[in-house]
Amino acid sequence: MDDGKTAHHASPLPPEAEADLAVSPGRAPRPVVGGMPGMETGMTSTEMSGDGSSPRPVAPPVADGGTPVPGSVLSQEELEQLTADIVGALKTVYDPEIPSDIYELGLIYKIDIDDDRNVTVEMTLTAPGCPVAGEMPIWVENAVNAVPGVAGTKVTLTFDPPWDQSRMSDEARLALNMF
Repeated sequence: MDDGKTAHHASPLPPEAEADLAVSPGRAPRPVVGGMPGMETGMTSTEMSGDGSSPRPVAPPVADGGTPVPGSVLSQEELEQLTADIVGALKTVYDPEIPSDIYELGLIYKIDIDDDRNVTVEMTLTAPGCPVAGEMPIWVENAVNAVPGVAGTKVTLTFDPPWDQSRMSDEARLALNMF
C-alpha cells in the first residue's frame, strides 16, 4: 500500500552486481559511487561523527542549496551521504563463520530510504540454514539505526535470488583467498 511518501532506492552493490538488483516500481535508483560527490562543495554545516570524536560535514538539504532529486524532499547530497553512512555501518556487521563483512560478501540486495529517513534493507544469508539467521537481521537493524539521520530500520530476509559466490566483492574474495 502506498502511503504517499516517495521512497528512494540506494543501491549498495558494486557496479558489476548492479544488473542483478531489482528496483521496485516508483523508486528511483540511487547508485553508491566511490567517494561522495558533493563532499568537496556544497557542505554547509557539521555534526559530530558517530563516535563523537570529530565534526564531519553534513550534506545540505534542498532548502540550503542541496541538489534537488525529482519527487523527493531529500537532496542528492543527503541521499548520497546517508547511503554511504549506511554502507559504512553495514560493513561493521560480520558473518561469524566468514572473515568478511556482510556488505562485501554481497548479502545486501537493496537499501530503500524514504523521505522520512526510514530505511528498509533487503538482504540474504549465505545459506537458508545459517546458524545466525535469527540474529543477523537484528545486528543489521542495530547497525543502520546507529547511523545519524536514520529514523528507523526494517530488515527483510529473502532467498530470491539465492546468494552465491559471484556476489562477493574482490575485497571479500581476497580476504577469503578465493582468487
